[in-house]
Amino acid sequence: MSPSPRVVAVAASAHHEFSKPTREQVTVVAGHGIEGDTHAGELVQHLSRKRTDPTQPNLRQVHLMHAELFDELRAAGYDVAPGELGENVTTAGLDLLALPRGARLRIGDDVVLRVTGLRNPCQQINTFRDRLLKQLLVPDADGGVVRKGGVMSVVEQGGVMRPGDAITVELPDGPHEALAPV
Repeated sequence: MSPSPRVVAVAASAHHEFSKPTREQVTVVAGHGIEGDTHAGELVQHLSRKRTDPTQPNLRQVHLMHAELFDELRAAGYDVAPGELGENVTTAGLDLLALPRGARLRIGDDVVLRVTGLRNPCQQINTFRDRLLKQLLVPDADGGVVRKGGVMSVVEQGGVMRPGDAITVELPDGPHEALAPV
């Protein structure tokens, strides 16, 4: 039996750096993101996207990544810890990549995140660790690409998030839409 879904680590950085330092807790603000994190905001904060169109909504307020990926990466010879790939929340016991668009994640007592799509891993990952991008963008059986870089979300309800917090998934009504890069 797999463990109940939970938060392993939380991370935030006030600067546009690749990795984010882990914290004992983070404050999450509805419609904004993680307080003090450079990617928080109502409008897009990702630098390349902001240059293209600074008026687009921020669908990437909180980035979540599954800790099980770190086990895969270790087996391939890469030592990666929570926050080092730029994620805000490291989870365990939850298949983030299989969630449909619009799934709600209730975290701890108060926080509600709505999944908006997949993170599209970029070349910066290879700057962090040589050839790591090949581990995060892998071919599937149909000739497509599996993006293992986690999921992005927006904050529907704020609160405090800490390692150890339980995660409950609420699936959206109607047909489930597979995640696409945002």
